[in-house]
Amino acid sequence: MWIAYPLYADTYSGSNKYSGSWAAAQGISSSYQINIWTNSYNVYLGDTEYSDPFSTSGNEYYARGHQIPDADRQYNQTMVQQTYYAINSTPQIQNKFNGGIWQQLEQAVRTQAATTDTLYVATGPVFQKVGGSEDVTWILPKADTKRAPVPNYYWKVLLKVNRDGSGNVTSASTIGFWFEHKEYNNSTYTNYAVSVNDIESWTGLDLFANLPDSIEETAEANSNWQTFQNF
Repeated sequence: MWIAYPLYADTYSGSNKYSGSWAAAQGISSSYQINIWTNSYNVYLGDTEYSDPFSTSGNEYYARGHQIPDADRQYNQTMVQQTYYAINSTPQIQNKFNGGIWQQLEQAVRTQAATTDTLYVATGPVFQKVGGSEDVTWILPKADTKRAPVPNYYWKVLLKVNRDGSGNVTSASTIGFWFEHKEYNNSTYTNYAVSVNDIESWTGLDLFANLPDSIEETAEANSNWQTFQNF
């Protein structure tokens, strides 16, 4: 339901593009995974079952959306290959979400990582907000008999910290981003900055729980992208 990882120069620098294909995650029965390694979902936006023949030309469709982007793990082939396991994929609207505003945010995150020692990132899908009753669309992929739920929202949170000589965190800053899962036209990711507190209230998660309480309380209240950039 979410993924978390550290991001720093050695994780994303390099040009190790993955030359293989998607695969079932190791150590987990494939019966618990949606088969998107034989084929992609091959489902158009607005449909609930795959189309055959399927063409992405001029059509909006559900892509195998990476939760941790492959560009964040290009230091070596092993790292980038791990981003192509089925459990790292959710059905994401491609052209005007995954390949648009979401990709812009991912690029901005790597730019931020270049300005600090380590950036801590967590991201995930949401089907219903806490206490919500949103309808969830289920789609049938081409290569499976199990239907995959389509998230209604996506979120991403970032953390920077300062440490003393003993490695203890002395201060921190966070920022969150929250998106409805829909097509976006001529919009920028900065319009969707929110506080980590907001995302916690909508997801029920306790993010960055290992921060000292007094530091966490202040850091997670920030919703200003510029403030986070300048930390």
